[in-house]
Amino acid sequence: MLDAPTIDIIKATVPAVQQHAEQITQCFYPLMFERYPEVIPYFNQSHQGSGSQPRALANAVVAYAANIDNLGVLDEAVGRIVQKHCALGIQPEQYPIVGECLLAAIAEVLGEAATPEILAAWGAAYGQLADLLIGAEESVYTANEEKPGGWRGARAFELVRREQESEVITSFYFKPCDGGSLPDYAPGQFITVLLDIDGQSVRRNYSLSDAPGGDAFRISVKREPEGLVSGFLHERLQAGDRVNLLPPCGDFVLRDSERPLVLLTGGVGITPAISMLNSAIGSGRRIHFIHAALNSGAHAFRGHVDALAAANDNLNTCYVYNEPRPECRPHAQGLVSAELVADQLGGEHDVDYYFLGPKPFMVQARRIAEQLGVPAGQVHFEFFGPAEDLVA
Repeated sequence: MLDAPTIDIIKATVPAVQQHAEQITQCFYPLMFERYPEVIPYFNQSHQGSGSQPRALANAVVAYAANIDNLGVLDEAVGRIVQKHCALGIQPEQYPIVGECLLAAIAEVLGEAATPEILAAWGAAYGQLADLLIGAEESVYTANEEKPGGWRGARAFELVRREQESEVITSFYFKPCDGGSLPDYAPGQFITVLLDIDGQSVRRNYSLSDAPGGDAFRISVKREPEGLVSGFLHERLQAGDRVNLLPPCGDFVLRDSERPLVLLTGGVGITPAISMLNSAIGSGRRIHFIHAALNSGAHAFRGHVDALAAANDNLNTCYVYNEPRPECRPHAQGLVSAELVADQLGGEHDVDYYFLGPKPFMVQARRIAEQLGVPAGQVHFEFFGPAEDLVA
């Protein structure tokens, strides 16, 4: 625990750090990558280029410092960070690297205002946070390892099948090379793929796109223009090739409930929703599956979802195409609106509302939940960036 003088210094300097938070994190990442290039594979460089990763870190640092004497209010945020870290395989020995470079960035940006006393206080605060995260992450690693079929760290898998789901999305099926079983996971969780692409080590998270209980892990990946990893998977990874995977992680998961379930997705955001749908369809729970796509050529899993709807009265579907082709047959055209969702729900707002898709879609989906009066505790989403970016 931090002593009272240290807490007082942190709280007194929060406004200054908040004012310069993005400058500090923009200084921090290049500094860390220069001093410790071995950590680069743990960071998605596209998120670096867009600024979302520095903003996320800036927001986290400020939130932690502002609540330094009442950390309980951050339990949910800390839980998300722990899941992200475990998904990437973050280890205790990496925390001193971050601490060293973060303090150096604070000193560089704040200049003479960053006195030795202030830096010592922020160093102590970072040490407390590191200990908190390391302990929580070890609990997740241990739980993943002790599950039937579970493991810790990297495990070798073989690609056993590829399947085209749309013009831009392909599914990849992986089985363990050791012939062992797979652990159960929560619908909505993701795995991390470890690859070496032309000498560059990279790690990427991909949602598991089927219900748990099968003999293979399935991920469904959109081919992104100029995408390093998605391009490698689509163009170069073939059946029989091997990759390393980390265990399933993530807190964007299907909760047990008897309320109607809304799965609102855009583009490749459909992948975790398919896992949730496949898991929930036999429960008898009312399910509203609303998916937005460019057109039928980009729409993955339509045949699968239509077959489920034909066989299960509890599933209602609605497909919205923004740029339909002449042969397309969507239920609606344009963008998903509050009126469209309200019509699908028949005026019901006491629902469990899950959404995922591109950032503009998610901004609108979150706004729709507020407009329809869905209770905040029943709104769930996964977003790789500062949550504040979703607030209109």
